[in-house]
Amino acid sequence: MDINTVKKLEKKAVKSSKKDFFRMGIALFFMVAVLWYSFMSQSGVPNSAFLAIGALFGAYMALNIGANDVANNVGPAVGSKALTMGGAIIIAAIFEASGALIAGGDVVGTIKKGIIDPTLFVDASQFIWAMTAALLAGGLWLNLATAIGAPVSTTHSIVGGVMGAGIAASGFGTVAWGTMGKIAASWVISPILGGVIAAIFLFSIKKSVLYKSDKLTAMKKMVPIYVAIMSWAFVTYLMLKGVKKIVKVDFLTATGIGIAAAVAIFFLVKPAVNKAALKLQNNRSEVNKLFTIPLIFAAALLSFAHGANDVANAVGPLAAIADAVETSVIATKASIPLWVMMVGAAGIALGLALYGPKLIRTVGSEITELDQVRAYSVAMAAAITVIIASQLGLPVSSTHIAIGGVFGVGFLREYLATTKEEELIRKERLALEEEKLTLKALNAERTNLEEKPEKTKEDYQRIAELYHLIEEEEEKIKLEKKMLKKAENIKYVKRDAVKKIVAAWIITVPAAAVLSAAIFYMIRGFML
Repeated sequence: MDINTVKKLEKKAVKSSKKDFFRMGIALFFMVAVLWYSFMSQSGVPNSAFLAIGALFGAYMALNIGANDVANNVGPAVGSKALTMGGAIIIAAIFEASGALIAGGDVVGTIKKGIIDPTLFVDASQFIWAMTAALLAGGLWLNLATAIGAPVSTTHSIVGGVMGAGIAASGFGTVAWGTMGKIAASWVISPILGGVIAAIFLFSIKKSVLYKSDKLTAMKKMVPIYVAIMSWAFVTYLMLKGVKKIVKVDFLTATGIGIAAAVAIFFLVKPAVNKAALKLQNNRSEVNKLFTIPLIFAAALLSFAHGANDVANAVGPLAAIADAVETSVIATKASIPLWVMMVGAAGIALGLALYGPKLIRTVGSEITELDQVRAYSVAMAAAITVIIASQLGLPVSSTHIAIGGVFGVGFLREYLATTKEEELIRKERLALEEEKLTLKALNAERTNLEEKPEKTKEDYQRIAELYHLIEEEEEKIKLEKKMLKKAENIKYVKRDAVKKIVAAWIITVPAAAVLSAAIFYMIRGFML
């Protein structure tokens, strides 16, 4: 290695280190600012030190949510090139924060969805310690998952943290194991539902448009329908999971509004698609272009709905700490102060901008290759799965749904490619067997000639010719084996990525619980 190469590597390392220190500095500045604000605004309140520490950990948790969880909303759009990384970060940051502040609600269950029984805590101080431990444990686990490139569920991280701290504080009896069973079920339900729905949409688009010889006519007919279906799904999803925090909306009303929006969008999109088709060519890439704008809207709406739901959940323990500090009692529900919601909203936006690109790339391109049609299918899976699950009362994770959707389109591509190649595989096998038989016959003829006691000039010429033919047949057999192996080993989903992500999902709750219990014991050791 020459000196110039070494210098280039050193410059690259220094540049990377500067970026890392800059990001860390911004994140630390935000956390210190939250800590300072909490001290200044709550200085006259007893136990205000614990509220300040809780606010610090809440800021840390929010940063890690932005770094890890938001990637699921914009990753497919980035991976399909519908959005640039910078554009995705700006859209997600704005709509995540808007969802949290506009539709995040002002009341949250302090004990996340009934995971633990608050009446079993000895006093408010012990409860405050438990919620502080839950926040820090959830943030630490998300930080670790981001570092290894595994998108995991924020909700499950907080659930594990609350459960672990509750067990450490009051024993196993404090945990609502029925609720925990439902959460465990979501590990399976969410990705399977998301994967199946995404695969159904992708297969439908392939059959109705991409497999047609006249793709332009097919896209003029079908693309407005698909965009209208998307409009229904996202308007309904937004009404059920976002706007309901402002105005109470039941399922039938939300569906009706969604259908009205879909009809309006259909009649707006159809002439636009017909006009666009005049400039398009009859190939797959041109079909993809028509899904670009819908994907941008999908990323924005998913981010808004995520902010409306998961931000409040994430800062729930901080809201619980604030209420317990101010009232000295443990309530089952607590108002979320505006400053707490601001911590969650700002922290998520900042975490996304500083550390989000790593997970966005993982979701968008490191599991399977995505284009706009595939990304559309993933977005549809995210919206429709939540709608179905909400009405059936099934616990689902938005993270698991989105990643399951990516798995679904990848495995469908693999299945279709394998099915398409089956005829080729059969032909390759037949050709291989024929070549082997030919080689066997040539070797037999050569052996017979070589074993003849007396050989003519023609025999020697034939033996030399047979050696040449045998070498050719052996090369053909090698080539046929190579082609057969290639046809039989089609892999469109990276298995290592699947294993890593699924493993992270499985251990999220227990890992966060163990961390939280350890932190609770540390806090109690310091305080007693």
